Amino acid sequence: MFKTEEMDQFQVLEAKVDSLIKFTHSLKKEKESLLEKLHIQEEKIADLTGELEALKSSRDKAKQRVLSLLEKLEQIEVTH
Repeated sequence: MFKTEEMDQFQVLEAKVDSLIKFTHSLKKEKESLLEKLHIQEEKIADLTGELEALKSSRDKAKQRVLSLLEKLEQIEVTH
């Protein structure tokens, strides 16, 4: 009878170890998936950052052109 109880305990332990192994594999797969998603998001951030810089540059150029035109208009008004 004692041996049967020992065997039951080993079976319980073995089941727990198997469960832990499956859980560990599951966590590794989830980690890989999350790392891939992170990489994709980092690429998107880099792309959007580049777009933002380009838009800021275009805005600054447009602002400079408007200021230049305003200065020319002021010169016209002063001379008349």
